[in-house]
Amino acid sequence: MNIDLTDTSTRRIQEALTQARHLMGGPAVGMVLTLIIVTDESAQYDAVRAGTEASREHPCRVLTVISREARGSTSRLDAEIRMGETGPGETVLLRMYGPLAEHADSVVTPLLMPDTPVVTWWPGGKVPKVPGEDPLGALAQRRVTDSYAARDRLGTLAKLAEGYRPGDTDFTWTRLTSWRSLLAAALDQDHDQVVSGEVSAEPDSPSAELLAAWLSIRLGVPVTRVVSEGPGITGVRLSTTGGDIEVSRPDGRVATLSRPDQPDRQVALMRRPMAELLAEELRRLDPDEPYHEAAARFAKDLASGDGTTAPDGAKAKPAARGKAAAKPKQDGR
Repeated sequence: MNIDLTDTSTRRIQEALTQARHLMGGPAVGMVLTLIIVTDESAQYDAVRAGTEASREHPCRVLTVISREARGSTSRLDAEIRMGETGPGETVLLRMYGPLAEHADSVVTPLLMPDTPVVTWWPGGKVPKVPGEDPLGALAQRRVTDSYAARDRLGTLAKLAEGYRPGDTDFTWTRLTSWRSLLAAALDQDHDQVVSGEVSAEPDSPSAELLAAWLSIRLGVPVTRVVSEGPGITGVRLSTTGGDIEVSRPDGRVATLSRPDQPDRQVALMRRPMAELLAEELRRLDPDEPYHEAAARFAKDLASGDGTTAPDGAKAKPAARGKAAAKPKQDGR
């Protein structure tokens, strides 16, 4: 069911939602949270689609805030309500014209689900410097950004790290869940002492920088970033006193796990679509402290001009740059 409301108000939107719910035979709301998507007209299709798919796992009211340019200074609110298309969720597209766009929180607040958590998501590259202080971000317990979508990926990640508030996270960290799980499982087995590490990925990869920082924090060793052809992260090598532990994923789909004196093992390590990343973030609403630690370490190293993520007090080597950059020699190899 689709309902279009032109030059409307939040009260009329609420009435339309209630009426549509009754017509579809579902008088109870049954939503577990409110998802606020802050985007523009060019990116709203993919963002709304991802939100709708995620709502199959997490029934929610999706409020998509779209700021539009308008002639003159007249404020206007247009709404498009979508219900029953792919699941139990409700989707409302809010197009705001004129000065009203500067006060989107006043439109969104009356439409929040009562007594349920709120998640705000900026799917594009335009994100507030401090999401927790943004009017729409302040409404949420969880705030999700995506540094990879920004023009200056690493600069955006550093700014978000500096403006971190409990509840912030970034898709560049969510993309690492499978990598971190695989590496943690490999290190849970008996192995010699890890003395250094190396993360290979495409240029300006925020996920690779966070993975290098996380490994350095957890293992207490320097971890070097190396540029590869991609896609995404292509490999991680941990040098130990007894040989290398390596995960190689050159095609973005299947990884090879290699360990000293053991046969290689193939592991599925797909690059996940946006809807899966969003669904994962909606599963938790507590502060993401590991993300904060990794992002803060990366921002610190970036500010110091050092390309290698190293434990506090350790002297780090400069990271190799450029497509044809040679991999630095590691200790213990």
